[in-house]
Amino acid sequence: MQGVSRSAQAQVREATQRVLDAGVDWAALSDDLFSVVAVLDGSAALRRAVGDPSREGSAKSELVGRVFGGRVSDATVDVVKAAAAQRWSSESDLVTALETAAVDVQFAMAEAAGRGDDVEEQLFRFERAVAGAGDLRDGLNDTRLPRERKESVVDALTQGRVHPETRRLLLQAVRHPRGRRFDSTIEHYLAVGEQRRDRLAALVSVAQPLTGEQQHRLVAALERLYERKVDLRIVIVPEVIGGIRIQVGDEVVDGTVVRRLEQARRAMDA
Repeated sequence: MQGVSRSAQAQVREATQRVLDAGVDWAALSDDLFSVVAVLDGSAALRRAVGDPSREGSAKSELVGRVFGGRVSDATVDVVKAAAAQRWSSESDLVTALETAAVDVQFAMAEAAGRGDDVEEQLFRFERAVAGAGDLRDGLNDTRLPRERKESVVDALTQGRVHPETRRLLLQAVRHPRGRRFDSTIEHYLAVGEQRRDRLAALVSVAQPLTGEQQHRLVAALERLYERKVDLRIVIVPEVIGGIRIQVGDEVVDGTVVRRLEQARRAMDA
């Protein structure tokens, strides 16, 4: 998001936290926000009207009340009104901010139950399992397959195996991916969780599992570098042969044997 939208998103985050602190039904709030996102994504005219930067915020908030009042909770209407009252770089940024708020509420629920870390780990592991299973990956990304069929697959794979928040987010990822691939949707959800906890995630690809001491040293080094708490997400990839590949956001440090061999080959071909 550009600067204007980032500032607006911060206002939506604050509005969401206010209604959470007011003691509303958190699960219902999240579900309602996801429903609003689906409605806005499905109506270009409504999306433009709510996100139009040339209209007064009060007029857009009034429109939100007319459209969603009685269809979702009052708390949800308050959050959507807060979003509509802001100025956005594009109307799609407004919808993304509301989706982010819905995901954030799920993580808030997990944190309140003492399982925030588990939910992030379960989301990550499920996405990695999907990525490694070609038929499953292709099926969940196939826009021609009915949504209900994808939901039944996720439901069967997660029932009784993951926390309720994990399951809700995984189902949402196939129910309304918003034009993204499954892995991209889960990455977005994980980024929301990281932001909520003010932590960074480091994707670590290695050929063999790291020892506890190696993990401790790696975390310490990354936290010194980024001056923030860092969580490791370790993936075993035998193809890297040896060494380690670390990705934090868009930054990649590749010290694997495969990478060094590729560099040597390029040097010889030059």
